[in-house]
Formats: sequence, C-alpha cells, structure tokens
Amino acid sequence: MKKGLVILLAATLGLTACKNEKKGPGGLLYTIHKSEGKEKIKEGDYIKVDYIQTNDKDSIIYSTYDASMSKIFPVGKKSYAGDMNDVLLLFGEGDSVTFKLNIDTMVNRTKQPRPENDKNDKYLNFTVKIAKVFPKKANEADSSFRKRVNEYFEADYKTYVEKRKKGEDAAIKKYIADNKLKVTTTKSGLNYVITAPGSGPRPNMGDTVMVDYTGKFTTKKSDGNDNVFDTSVESIAKKTMPANPMAVYGPRPIPLTENVAKGFSEAVLMLAKGGKITVILPSKLGYGPQGGGPIGPYSPLVFDVELKDIKKGVAPTTVPAPVTVPKK
Repeated sequence: MKKGLVILLAATLGLTACKNEKKGPGGLLYTIHKSEGKEKIKEGDYIKVDYIQTNDKDSIIYSTYDASMSKIFPVGKKSYAGDMNDVLLLFGEGDSVTFKLNIDTMVNRTKQPRPENDKNDKYLNFTVKIAKVFPKKANEADSSFRKRVNEYFEADYKTYVEKRKKGEDAAIKKYIADNKLKVTTTKSGLNYVITAPGSGPRPNMGDTVMVDYTGKFTTKKSDGNDNVFDTSVESIAKKTMPANPMAVYGPRPIPLTENVAKGFSEAVLMLAKGGKITVILPSKLGYGPQGGGPIGPYSPLVFDVELKDIKKGVAPTTVPAPVTVPKK
C-alpha cells in the first residue's frame, strides 16, 4: 500500500468510525469498515495483519506500513473480556476494522503500567487489515498444525523478500529523483552528495569517528515525515520517532571496522573533520538480504552524516592464513 493511501485510509476510517462504532465488553469500542463475511478468527489461529496504531489525538504511534512488514502471530487465550485477543475474535480474513481498547480496563485487569505514549489517553487505537487467517483443522495434532503454519508463512516470506529485491533499484532511483539529488555513484554502488567536505586529514579504517547521523528508509512515514529508524540528533528524533525516555543523543563514537556497514564506512572515509554527506546505500552495502532489527531484507538506506571528530587508531592488518602441514 502506498504511503499517501495509508494517510487517506486512516483519515477516512477515523470519520466513519464515529458513525458505526459498536460497544463491546470491558469498555471496548469497535467499527467494521469492510467485512468479507468469512469465518471469524478463533483462539489458536495464526493471523497476518497490517495496522496503524494512534493515540487519542490521532497521532501515529506505529504503523506496519512504515516498516513494510506485516505482523504474524497466533491469537492467544483472552486474559479478560475486551482485551486484544478477545476483540480479534469478532473479525475474519479480509476485514478492515478499527478498535479501541480501554486503557483503564487493561491496567486494572492486567496490573500492567499505563502506556507511556500519552498519560491522558483513554484508548489504545488500532486500524487493522486482516490479511490472512490460518486456522487449525478439526482434530489436527499441534505438531502437524505448526508444520503447516511454518511452511505457509516461510513461502509467504520468500515471496515478500523477492518482491523487495526486485524493487530495490527502483526505490533508490525514486528517492534520488523525488529529492532532486545530484549524486555521484562509486564503483561499489554508493550514491552520495557531499554538502561540506570538512578540513584537515580524513579518517582511515581502524580510526574511531565521532559522528552525528540520521538513518532513514527511502519511503516516507504514514504521517508524511521522514522514515527514520535511528538518529543521534534529538530534534530529529522528537519529530520522527516514538518517544524514548532512555535514548541518549549527541555525537556517537563509531570504530571504523569490518563490523560497520560497508556503505557507511565508505561515506565517512570521504570526509574530513566538519564534513557532511548524504548517502544512499544499496542493501549490498548495508544489511543485505537478511536485514536486521527494524531494517527489512533488501532495504536501501539513506544516511545524513556529519563528521565531528577523529580519534586515530591502528590500521587493520591482514592476518596470514594458517599453514596446514600435510600428514606423512
């Protein structure tokens, strides 16, 4: 789904929810925007969903569309009437719904702390698309069911990965065109724009660099902001990322070793102290076909980097391969 459509979807569903909202147990409110009329979800079914979570002010807290990755999980036994597992039993495959879980009920029944997003919120708000329901057959052994689940979603994931692989080059070209960047491309495939070269000596592999940086995806978030997954800059984090009271901001030390993404190292090595660069990394210079953390497979990445300082280190050396003495 395109990001512009996600914003439109959230706004449209928000308007219709007020007109068709129904009450459920435990202070639950829900609206079915579209129903395919299929069998309802049952406890133990595996489901694949996409959703947008918002606070009571309609600010987006999380969206699977931003991460470009649906959520897959088994529907568990409800812990109280009107909880997350309970509400899912009202819907079936293909349904588009909005539901609001009453926070006071959740806190009272589960003894969990109140969510940090907004202490004044009354509800946890979700707009959900039920993409797939994978049910257990009657009298089916648990082992057989888990085997079928694994086979189905492994095949589904392979299709997803292949689609991302095929679309990576187009995503990079679109980002460059949309942002009107005049990039230089290295032999490795790194696209870059140096906005300030800096002055003095450049770093070498083995050095530790102090950098301010922002890492983001080539797509926008559902709210129209940059799709930032990590940053050392507090002002950018406050605008583009969920609140994190544990986060520490400011220039970060990064040792230039083999453990750093190749594209990031290549970019920093072009700068002197005070230099700034924007780079677009193909996945082969980033996290590759496997991805990592919030970064999906075959994800092209964008980094804005400012080199604050250089701490000289020991240049890496090539370790000779061990010699194997043949047996007599």
